[in-house]
Amino acid sequence: MKKDRWLLRAVVLLALSAALMTGVSFAAEAGSGADPLVTLSYLNDTFFNSVMQRVDQRIAERTGQALPGASSASFVVVTLNDGQTLTGGVGCEVMLRVGSAVCVAPSDPGLIDETTAATLANGASLAQNHLYMMTIEGRGVRATGGTTKVLARGTYTVS
Repeated sequence: MKKDRWLLRAVVLLALSAALMTGVSFAAEAGSGADPLVTLSYLNDTFFNSVMQRVDQRIAERTGQALPGASSASFVVVTLNDGQTLTGGVGCEVMLRVGSAVCVAPSDPGLIDETTAATLANGASLAQNHLYMMTIEGRGVRATGGTTKVLARGTYTVS
């Protein structure tokens, strides 16, 4: 008698579990809005970037500092029109890719040419495909003809 009761409970539990599983699988079809699929590329490309931007904003709010222009851990393309100046923070690197530009610096040294290990004075022209670094605040590059494109890495402002 006890054996029959245990067997009956097991069969009812098994049937109930199967019915619930079937209902759940019909209710949430894989890949639908009810069961979204999150990919690694979404996490890396979209979610992580938005979280890092929020963190930067919170840090700036707590320290009472405004975010200085733009900042990039990797190179980004910056387009400058004739007369516009990109002013970099200490450690900012730029590479002239298209157009022409000159060094802007109130004193020497202006920019450090990492390609040749030389310095560039105020008003001197940048060479295309050379990597330059700002080692003192207030240094930058000014576009001198048409549209100029530079690769920039670090903190900078465009004016």
